[in-house]
Amino acid sequence: MLNAVLVAVTYMVLLERKIIAWVQSRLGPMRVGPHGILQPIADAVKLLLKEDITPIRADRWIFTLAPIISLVPALIAFAVIPFGGEATLFGHRVPLYIVSITSIGVYGIILAGYSSNSKYPLLASLRASAQLISYEVAVTLMLVSVIVTTRTLSLVGIVEGQMRQRIWYVFIQPVAAVVLFIGGLAETNRTPFDLAEAEQELTGGFHTEYSGMRFAMFFLAEYANMIVVSAVMTTLFFGGWLPPFPNVAAAHFLWYIPGWIWFLLKTFVLLYVFIWIRATLPRYRYDQLMRLGWKVLIPVALVNLVVSAIVRVFL
Repeated sequence: MLNAVLVAVTYMVLLERKIIAWVQSRLGPMRVGPHGILQPIADAVKLLLKEDITPIRADRWIFTLAPIISLVPALIAFAVIPFGGEATLFGHRVPLYIVSITSIGVYGIILAGYSSNSKYPLLASLRASAQLISYEVAVTLMLVSVIVTTRTLSLVGIVEGQMRQRIWYVFIQPVAAVVLFIGGLAETNRTPFDLAEAEQELTGGFHTEYSGMRFAMFFLAEYANMIVVSAVMTTLFFGGWLPPFPNVAAAHFLWYIPGWIWFLLKTFVLLYVFIWIRATLPRYRYDQLMRLGWKVLIPVALVNLVVSAIVRVFL
């Protein structure tokens, strides 16, 4: 699993560069290998060979620990994602484990900004901490809304509930799906919520002073978190490993395709939307980011949770 995730993350970078190039009527990487297919390998070798510099005034231990704190939670979150009908590595009752684990990753960004002893990374770490507080609440409330709808704390049980009810939960909980996706964009510091990097304002944000493999670990963490968010969205709202129309007799032939392939296809579509958004939307101003989180998403999440609870009790 770890190897598969790291390879997927490596080629996600190439996919993003290609898609953004196509959107802008360019070709993207074409030099290394046929149509640039070996570009990720060249990038990995380059980062491995680059000099790894630590600023003289930085807090060396925290400076080194920060990228590790960002990357490890992104990887161990995959331990509880059900790619097929069987139980996950840690058993069934662990959906909130993902929220807990992924929340730790932002501490890597905060500590990177603090330990760099530089103004731009410090500003980025302050932005990241405020962004986490603002959007984590809405994301958690949306997860609770799905749990209320299904009456189970099991990710496997949520997928099986969509099988029993003959409908994907994106049609039962569309508000939760939209808010959770927007929160996922903010949690992963992706456009239009990439205020913690903001190259035009903060040079490179929290990783301004990083180079070599420590710089690469931040990139690995970002793209691994994108895959986690897409996999969780697939599990909660798009039927997980189930094929389309699983209860329709005419579409029974779709069951011959293994469930993990359906899961990966749905996850890939959501990852494409992540990249599509980056290629088309401008970055929010910071006051707009805060206003959206506190004045829109959290009230909507609270109302959605109350309505879900009322519907579940009386219907």
